Amino acid sequence: MHTKSESDLTSLAPSSPRSPKRSQAYYVQSPSRDSHDGGGYKSSSMQDTPVFNSPNESPSHPSSFGPHSRTSSVSRFSGNLRKGNGRKDTVNEKGWPECNVIEEEGSYDDLDGDGKLSTRCRVILIFIAFVLFFTCLCLILWGAARPYKADIVIKSLAVDDFYAGEGTDHSGVPTKMITVNCTLLINVYNPSGMFGIHVRSSPVNLVFSEIPVATGELKKYYQPRNSHRTRTILLHGEKVPLYGAGAGLSLSSTGGSVPLTLNFDLISRGYVMGQLVKVTHKKHVSCHLTIDSKKTKPIKFSKESCTYE
Repeated sequence: MHTKSESDLTSLAPSSPRSPKRSQAYYVQSPSRDSHDGGGYKSSSMQDTPVFNSPNESPSHPSSFGPHSRTSSVSRFSGNLRKGNGRKDTVNEKGWPECNVIEEEGSYDDLDGDGKLSTRCRVILIFIAFVLFFTCLCLILWGAARPYKADIVIKSLAVDDFYAGEGTDHSGVPTKMITVNCTLLINVYNPSGMFGIHVRSSPVNLVFSEIPVATGELKKYYQPRNSHRTRTILLHGEKVPLYGAGAGLSLSSTGGSVPLTLNFDLISRGYVMGQLVKVTHKKHVSCHLTIDSKKTKPIKFSKESCTYE
């Protein structure tokens, strides 16, 4: 077997008859790197790639062409491309073999939990921001409502019955005893223009030497904003034993005076925003008075005779 020259291949290629069983050849055009015209340079030129019908005739075979032919083209494909199992592969319009595209079976969102986590985080952050905003709003309203305290003024005390005498307690011990029936008149003012208040009181005690001789209580009521209300409190004490404190009590048929002290707490509560925001104020009231059994007129209280704390 002798080696054919390049001129022989050129002369034999057009004259040799094509066999019907011969594989179909493909032409691939590639840019030439050897095209120069004087000092000028052609950026791109196309030349026809010769036809090769067998692997021995391809440029990659060492006995077919020299180094010049190997560097004149980037890549060439000729003949039918076949895999090792004998199946025929198809090529695209650029001459490259086509392959099957791998289709994704599903979205990667199911594998990555960041989407759900970020949504959950956003919901939590929105909820926390809403709670903080609502808490700040409640604190602002609470702070604005704190200065509005209910004012109280003790107007008068009308003594309906006052009697002191000797007697025995429930166990039979002899002691001085006292009976008191009186009516206390008070005035309550709500200075707030934002909310109404619910007013009540602790037990109202009329005290003689630290012993309550009459007791009453202000019933709970509602007072609108920017309003005045006058309320009466009934104080009653019947046959209250004085024991050792009765030694300082000097009453006779001609009358006498008894020093007493009036003590109680006024409690007001305002609902600024329902049960969420409410303000409560407590004011302690203490008044000193003297009851004379001969006098029937109501006892008037001056500003100096009562303390409001």
